[in-house]
Amino acid sequence: MMRVHKELLGLIEVLLKTQTQEGMYDFLQGILTPKELLEIPNRLAIVKLLKKGVSQHDIAEKLHVGIATVTRGSRELQKGRFQNI
Repeated sequence: MMRVHKELLGLIEVLLKTQTQEGMYDFLQGILTPKELLEIPNRLAIVKLLKKGVSQHDIAEKLHVGIATVTRGSRELQKGRFQNI
Protein backbone atom coordinates (compact mmCIF):
# COMPACT_ATOMS: atom_id res chain seq x y z
CA MET A 1 0.00 0.00 0.00
CA MET A 2 1.24 3.48 -0.77
CA ARG A 3 2.22 5.80 2.05
CA VAL A 4 -0.86 7.41 3.53
CA HIS A 5 -1.04 9.81 6.44
CA LYS A 6 -2.00 8.15 9.70
CA GLU A 7 -5.00 10.47 10.05
CA LEU A 8 -6.33 9.49 6.62
CA LEU A 9 -5.97 5.83 7.50
CA GLY A 10 -8.00 6.52 10.64
CA LEU A 11 -10.74 8.13 8.56
CA ILE A 12 -10.77 5.19 6.16
CA GLU A 13 -11.04 2.80 9.09
CA VAL A 14 -14.06 4.67 10.49
CA LEU A 15 -15.75 4.77 7.08
CA LEU A 16 -15.25 1.04 6.61
CA LYS A 17 -16.71 0.31 10.05
CA THR A 18 -19.86 2.34 9.34
CA GLN A 19 -22.34 -0.35 8.36
CA THR A 20 -25.58 1.51 7.66
CA GLN A 21 -26.73 4.41 5.49
CA GLU A 22 -28.10 6.11 8.61
CA GLY A 23 -24.79 5.74 10.38
CA MET A 24 -22.84 7.01 7.38
CA TYR A 25 -25.17 9.95 6.89
CA ASP A 26 -24.88 10.90 10.56
CA PHE A 27 -21.09 10.61 10.42
CA LEU A 28 -20.83 12.69 7.24
CA GLN A 29 -23.14 15.37 8.64
CA GLY A 30 -20.94 15.59 11.70
CA ILE A 31 -17.63 15.78 9.88
CA LEU A 32 -18.47 17.79 6.73
CA THR A 33 -19.84 21.26 6.20
CA PRO A 34 -23.19 21.61 4.40
CA LYS A 35 -21.30 22.80 1.30
CA GLU A 36 -19.03 19.74 1.38
CA LEU A 37 -22.08 17.49 1.72
CA LEU A 38 -23.26 18.87 -1.62
CA GLU A 39 -19.87 18.94 -3.35
CA ILE A 40 -18.91 15.31 -2.75
CA PRO A 41 -22.06 13.81 -4.33
CA ASN A 42 -21.57 16.25 -7.21
CA ARG A 43 -18.06 14.85 -7.77
CA LEU A 44 -19.52 11.36 -7.87
CA ALA A 45 -22.11 12.52 -10.39
CA ILE A 46 -19.30 13.95 -12.53
CA VAL A 47 -17.52 10.60 -12.61
CA LYS A 48 -20.72 8.72 -13.47
CA LEU A 49 -21.55 11.10 -16.31
CA LEU A 50 -18.01 10.94 -17.67
CA LYS A 51 -18.20 7.16 -17.67
CA LYS A 52 -21.44 7.41 -19.68
CA GLY A 53 -19.63 9.49 -22.30
CA VAL A 54 -21.23 12.86 -21.53
CA SER A 55 -19.00 15.74 -22.65
CA GLN A 56 -17.12 17.72 -20.04
CA HIS A 57 -18.78 20.93 -21.16
CA ASP A 58 -22.28 19.42 -20.82
CA ILE A 59 -21.44 18.05 -17.36
CA ALA A 60 -20.14 21.42 -16.17
CA GLU A 61 -23.29 23.11 -17.42
CA LYS A 62 -25.69 20.50 -16.06
CA LEU A 63 -24.12 20.34 -12.57
CA HIS A 64 -23.21 24.05 -12.35
CA VAL A 65 -19.52 23.36 -11.72
CA GLY A 66 -16.37 24.68 -13.31
CA ILE A 67 -14.86 22.88 -16.25
CA ALA A 68 -11.68 22.42 -14.17
CA THR A 69 -13.65 20.34 -11.67
CA VAL A 70 -14.92 18.10 -14.44
CA THR A 71 -11.45 17.87 -16.00
CA ARG A 72 -10.03 16.74 -12.67
CA GLY A 73 -12.54 13.91 -12.58
CA SER A 74 -11.62 12.99 -16.13
CA ARG A 75 -7.92 12.88 -15.26
CA GLU A 76 -8.61 10.60 -12.30
CA LEU A 77 -10.59 8.27 -14.58
CA GLN A 78 -7.64 8.17 -16.98
CA LYS A 79 -5.47 7.03 -14.06
CA GLY A 80 -7.74 4.01 -13.70
CA ARG A 81 -9.62 5.16 -10.62
CA PHE A 82 -13.33 4.60 -9.97
CA GLN A 83 -13.42 1.02 -11.21
CA ASN A 84 -16.35 0.24 -8.88
CA ILE A 85 -18.50 3.17 -9.97
